Amino acid sequence: MTAVTHARLAAPAKVPVHIALLILFPCLLLASFLIGPAEVPAADLLSGLFSGQGSPAALIALEIRLPRALLGALVGAGLGMAGAALQGYLRNPLAEPSLIGASSSASLGAVLAIYFGLSATVPLALPVAGMLGAALAMLLIQGLAGREASVLMLILAGLAVQTLAGSLTSLALNLAPNPHAALEIAFWLLGSLTDRTNDHLLVSAPFILAGILVLAGSGRALDALGLGERTAGSMGVDLNRLRWRIIIGTVLAVGAAVAVTGSIGFVGLVVPHLLRRVTGNQPSRLLWPSALAGACLLLAADILVRLLPTNDELKLGVVTGLIGAPFFFHLLLKTRERMR
Repeated sequence: MTAVTHARLAAPAKVPVHIALLILFPCLLLASFLIGPAEVPAADLLSGLFSGQGSPAALIALEIRLPRALLGALVGAGLGMAGAALQGYLRNPLAEPSLIGASSSASLGAVLAIYFGLSATVPLALPVAGMLGAALAMLLIQGLAGREASVLMLILAGLAVQTLAGSLTSLALNLAPNPHAALEIAFWLLGSLTDRTNDHLLVSAPFILAGILVLAGSGRALDALGLGERTAGSMGVDLNRLRWRIIIGTVLAVGAAVAVTGSIGFVGLVVPHLLRRVTGNQPSRLLWPSALAGACLLLAADILVRLLPTNDELKLGVVTGLIGAPFFFHLLLKTRERMR
C-alpha cells in the first residue's frame, strides 16, 4: 500500500473532528455569551451587542459577557495548542505547559503585583506582571539548560523554575500584609474568568495569538523530531531553533493566559490525548484541533461553573482540576502498564 493510499485512508478520520469542532466552538461561544448570573433575555443581549447603545443590556453584553467569552476561547486555545506542541517536542504524553515553569512563573508575577498593591492602583499591572514573570522564566530556563540543551535538561530546568516560582508564591501568600490581600491572592490562584474586562482581553489577546501562531509553525519539525533527534537533524531540522520556538510560543500563549485568568491546569494535558485517537500521533495534525478543542473545553467548563447551583461561583481552575486529575491518574496507570 503506497503512502498516497495511506493518506487517503486517513483523511476521512481527520475531517469529521475538524468539522465537529468548528460547529461546536461557535455554539459554546454563543452559549457562554448568553449565560450569566444576570437573567437578561438573549434578544436584548444580541441587540445591545450590535446597537452599541448605552442600555443596561448593551453594557452587560459589551463589558461583561463578550470579553469573558472571547477570553475563555483564547485562553483555552493557547493552553490546548501549547500542550500539544510540548507533548510533541518532549515526546512525553504526560507533558503540559506547566512543565517548563511558564504557568507558575506567570502566576508569581501576578501574585507579586497583588502583594505590592500594584493591581489596585494600576488596572493592567496584573497581566503585565504575569507576562514579565513568564518571560523571565524563559530566560532562566535557557540559562540553566544551556545553549545546546537536551530535552531532559530542558525538563529538569523547567521543573526547577516551577518549584522556585511555586515556593516564592507560597512565601508571598504567607507574608501577605493583611488578610484581604492573602484572600485575593488565594482566590486569584484558583483561576477564573469572572470580572474580566475588555482591558484584560486587549492586553492578553495579541500575546496569546502570537504564541499560537509561533507554535503552529512547528508542526513539520515536530513530526521529524518524532523519528529521533539525529534523524530530525539529518532531515534539516534546526533543533536549537525548534527549542526556542516551543519555549517562546509557550511563554507567549500560556504566560499571557495565566496572567489574566490565574492558574488553569490540565487543559494542555487532556485535550491532546482526547484528540490523538482521532487525528493520529503526528503533531502537525494535532496542533490546530487541540487549539479548537481547548477553546471548547474551557468554554464548556466556564459555562458549567455558572450553571451549578452553588452560593458562590466555583473557580474555573477548580473545575478543570476536577476534570483533569482523574484523567492524569488514568494516563499514569496506562503508562505503567506499557512499561511492564
